[in-house]
Amino acid sequence: MPRRSTLAPFLTKYRHLFVALFLTPLFAGIFLSSYWLRFEGQIRPHDKIYLASTLACLLLVKSTTFSWFRIFHGAHRYVTFHDLKVIFQATTASSLLFLATDFLLTPDFTLPRSIVLLDWALTLISISGLRSLKRVFAEYEAKAFTAANEISVLIVGANDSGESLLRTLRLYSKVAYRVVGFIADDASSICERIAGIPVLGTLDETCHLAERHGVQEVLIAAGELEGSQVRRLVEGCQDRDVEVKVLPGIEQLLQESVAIRPRTVSIADLLRREPISLNTGELTDWINDKTLLVTGSAGSIGSEIVRQLMPFSPKRIVLVDRSENGQFFLERELRAIGFHCEVIVCIADVTDRKRMNVIFKTYQPDIVFHAAAYKHVPLMEANPGEGLKNIIMATRDLADLAVQNDVSSFVLISTDKAVNPSSVMGRCKRIAELYIQSLRNNACCRFVTVRFGNVLDSAGSVVPIFREQIEQGGPVTVTHPEMKRYFMTIPEASQLVIQAGAMGRGGEIFVLDMGEPVAIVDLATDMIRLSGLEVGRDIDIRFTGTRPGEKLHEELLLSNEESLHTKHPKILVAKSTESNLKEMQAVIAMLADLTDAPTAIVSAALHDLILSLESPVTGSAVFDDLPANRFSNVLSRLPEEVTTEKFAA
Repeated sequence: MPRRSTLAPFLTKYRHLFVALFLTPLFAGIFLSSYWLRFEGQIRPHDKIYLASTLACLLLVKSTTFSWFRIFHGAHRYVTFHDLKVIFQATTASSLLFLATDFLLTPDFTLPRSIVLLDWALTLISISGLRSLKRVFAEYEAKAFTAANEISVLIVGANDSGESLLRTLRLYSKVAYRVVGFIADDASSICERIAGIPVLGTLDETCHLAERHGVQEVLIAAGELEGSQVRRLVEGCQDRDVEVKVLPGIEQLLQESVAIRPRTVSIADLLRREPISLNTGELTDWINDKTLLVTGSAGSIGSEIVRQLMPFSPKRIVLVDRSENGQFFLERELRAIGFHCEVIVCIADVTDRKRMNVIFKTYQPDIVFHAAAYKHVPLMEANPGEGLKNIIMATRDLADLAVQNDVSSFVLISTDKAVNPSSVMGRCKRIAELYIQSLRNNACCRFVTVRFGNVLDSAGSVVPIFREQIEQGGPVTVTHPEMKRYFMTIPEASQLVIQAGAMGRGGEIFVLDMGEPVAIVDLATDMIRLSGLEVGRDIDIRFTGTRPGEKLHEELLLSNEESLHTKHPKILVAKSTESNLKEMQAVIAMLADLTDAPTAIVSAALHDLILSLESPVTGSAVFDDLPANRFSNVLSRLPEEVTTEKFAA
């Protein structure tokens, strides 16, 4: 290795002193030039002695003032308007201080104020120019280096984000882009210029402008546009052989290590909606210094709920999941983030009531988020008894433990598949919803349910499956051409779950605003196109037929439910007939005896139970005596060992 110079540390340590000494002749030259300009080159002999003494005073004042303002401490390559503002302050302060000093030392001789004004102006121009020179050269070098291979681009966003993108592209020589113009949100900004680059038109004109100006790529900041706008932009630009790319936004640059180089548009960009605004004050009051328990913490939603909870300063967070690997990696991630919160990792199965009882007794949680549940519809159709245990019984046991251990809030994560359910998984979730709702007037704990649709890119969901099929060359399999689903990003769903939990007063079923449903075949087409391929030419889409329990269209509200607005624009309340605790306890007790029954019997019992529970109630609404005919369809299908007495409890 080459030997490092012994002068290097010394030069680095006193670099700013050397810069100040270098600028001293410059300050002297500026002052003498101001004198010369004021008297038009005619300096009288008797002024020379006074000029020499004044110059010494000026140099001392300026050097001291500029050092005080740390003018020489900034990196010239990154000079900004803030640096120029500090130079203005330092120059003004040094001029005022010099005037005051000069008056105190030589009260009989008044220095012409025009000289001080000229010195102030020349100093401001000279120092600002010197500070900016290195950045100018850096940008010029970057442009010269990339001129041969540069790509002409348009930047979407005639705003702060767009200007930040322009600055980034100009500064980093590894990114070979020439910005032709900006695209504005509205027509009022057209004909303006941002840092010398014109605003050419609006978003609707982007593709036409790209073709007209020979643009090769259109750049947008991550999170700047809604998904529908990105979709239209991608489709329009593809017809003109113009590529749309995404640069990381300011938040991404601050929160994580991301590359400056633009990336291709992702499916999340196409489905993106307006950012969620959270009531941070309400959430802080609810979560701060509390012990939280999250079941299913290693899953996609559970782990994201944990991440979203951490910034609100809980006292302790208890992670419950049976996935050893998932828990291990989540704990490592949380400890690396460094929040001041105790993290307790529990390997446990929510169907094990004894184990869960120990966890509740040991840690005494204040708030419970119950996200653990099976979610694959076809698997639950084939194994309905496991759905009973994992979804219904586990929810009942956790809710009962919450009551016994004085938990203040309990949030159940539900699904749109619980609405008019056609599957075992959906029916189990609906019964879990009804049980949680029935506890409204029977416990001090606030029980609320949050219902939403699919989460984008969660483990085992359609997006990673499509991605894998595309990587393998296809075909991409879709069950039915008319299949549609609601989609949310994982962070969006998790944030709204937490917000809804804070809003709940007990017994509510909150429904998240999922936007418009997305056709699965359109999702597959978009993912193939974003991979640079074409449907039919490079990769085929094959329809395989609906699977057991699947519906073509999911819903968010039951036919007898109406939605009420809340104070949050993306959270609604589903208002429906309240369920009865005695009835729900009896129903779940009966189902507990069916966990090992034949598949057909369990599925039929769930089907008939949902029909009975959702049907209008006749007679007493208190259910002191269960109507004998209310569950007659269910009883007729049960094995002989499941008796009416057991069911009636």
